Amino acid sequence: MMCMAGLAAAMLQPACVNAQNSGGPAQEVRPCPAGLDSIATCHAGRDANGAWLLTAIPKQWNHILVVHAHGGPRLGVPKSGDGEEDLERFAAMVRQGYAWTGSTYRRGGYGVRMAAADVDESRKLFWQQFSKPQLTILHGQSYGGNVAAKLAELGTTDATGNRLYDGVLLTNGVLWGGTKAYGFRADLRAVYQYFCRNHPRPDEPQYPLWQGLASESKMTRAELERRVNDCTGVNLPKDQRSAEQVRRVAAITGATGIAEDQLQRHLEWATFTFRDLVHERLGSRNPFDNSQKTYRGSGTDVELNRAVERFVADPKAVAQLAYDSDLTGLISAPTIALHWHGDPIVSPAGDRYYEDLVRQKHLSGLFIRLVSAKGSHSRLPEPDLIAALTSLVGWIKQGASPDHAVILDQCKSYAASFNAGCTLE
Repeated sequence: MMCMAGLAAAMLQPACVNAQNSGGPAQEVRPCPAGLDSIATCHAGRDANGAWLLTAIPKQWNHILVVHAHGGPRLGVPKSGDGEEDLERFAAMVRQGYAWTGSTYRRGGYGVRMAAADVDESRKLFWQQFSKPQLTILHGQSYGGNVAAKLAELGTTDATGNRLYDGVLLTNGVLWGGTKAYGFRADLRAVYQYFCRNHPRPDEPQYPLWQGLASESKMTRAELERRVNDCTGVNLPKDQRSAEQVRRVAAITGATGIAEDQLQRHLEWATFTFRDLVHERLGSRNPFDNSQKTYRGSGTDVELNRAVERFVADPKAVAQLAYDSDLTGLISAPTIALHWHGDPIVSPAGDRYYEDLVRQKHLSGLFIRLVSAKGSHSRLPEPDLIAALTSLVGWIKQGASPDHAVILDQCKSYAASFNAGCTLE
């Protein structure tokens, strides 16, 4: 049993991977999302920690299970049905004969180790209710990639050496770990506030920007969107923006490298997710640091660097966040990371960073990094996705890692059946 307690009280609820107290009512049959009803049976339930579970088992099951870790972190209270979007997004796996199970996690908000424990609980409950499959694949998407990678590093075998996860698939994953993945959004908060002065406004209570929001703030996403648009006009056609709005957009995007069509989304994370992370998980301590940052590309860099709000990270907060989410590269099962090269939400450079960590541990033989030329952050081309999954399964069964040409041939072979081109580079 691997327990994940030990954080300071503010960080996470204690949680254990592979604990022996799995329980809760069995998952009950429920309708599958559209398009899967004719080929699979779906089940839903809730585990003993309160996480909602959703499972799909193909009628022609290949006896391989995919255990899914979803993205986010989602901030709302989890509820029944939340997993449907995740299942729909990866329905191609079910259509190819793989069983799929996913957890909402027990609560909303940040917490990689907590989420990892809940993902592993979904695996245990599947094994208990539906039987142990021939192979079990751990899959993480986006933030869930951090969750899955952390779970894999905590251990893919139990205390007696029995394998829990035979392989790991990471798609568009946050593989930097928490201490490196979110600093660019802290930079965005600082740069945005320098040019816009409306988050917070001068007539509102002031707070350090690294907090995201004051803990008592009632700001909504709609209000944030209004403020961003007032300052930048990013939701207006370009010919309807004022000259000052055009200048601000150019300055903010130039200094941060964030595209204008992503400003709103990244500011939402740098507002609401930061508030959850800082106030609810880190005891209101600061994990971000721009004290030595030199911003370039704004058009007024001297003035920006002189007057932008500066903040220094609290070592305790950094240590807490590192313990919870940073990765070591100590993998023990075949692992494939697939990332769209144009991902504006999670940089694919994180995959290269993680690949280097694995190399430093002399484990490169267990890791393959793949890149898709097309896609979106939430959805990869299905031929690319299924080729990565199929290649991982073949690697596990044959005991030898496939070379890139073999994976590419598999991807091309799926193009006709999915009516989509293979875009693996």
